[in-house]
Formats: sequence, structure tokens, C-alpha cells
Amino acid sequence: MSALFDFNSFIVVVLLTICTCTYVKLIYPAALTAKTGFKGLFWKAARIGERLSPWVGAACVVMGFVTLFY
Repeated sequence: MSALFDFNSFIVVVLLTICTCTYVKLIYPAALTAKTGFKGLFWKAARIGERLSPWVGAACVVMGFVTLFY
């Protein structure tokens, strides 16, 4: 089943996108400078990861447990 139709897979894709964009912005900040357009989505995901990092981290831990034991 596609990640777009299964809610659990969709949440996994969104969390991994947020975590990846945040990591890329910390390592190579020039890669995510566009705030509009398609690349702007990745900039916004990195911003969410920066500002809500404790919540995103907790969601990733919960996602890991659900993926392993569900």
C-alpha cells in the first residue's frame, strides 16, 4: 500500500522528512535557503524540526516503538 493511503506510513514519511531536512540544514545551511516553491516545503520542514525538536524527537521514538511492536 502506498504511503499516501495508509495513515501510519504517511506519519512515518512526514516525520522522516522533518528529521532529514533539519539535519541537512544543520550540516549544510545553504541547501535550504529558498522559502517559496517546492524547496520551500523542505525549508518549512526544517523550521518545524528546529522549533519543535523535543516533540519531533518524542514522536520519532513513539514511531519506532509502533513500527517495531505493531
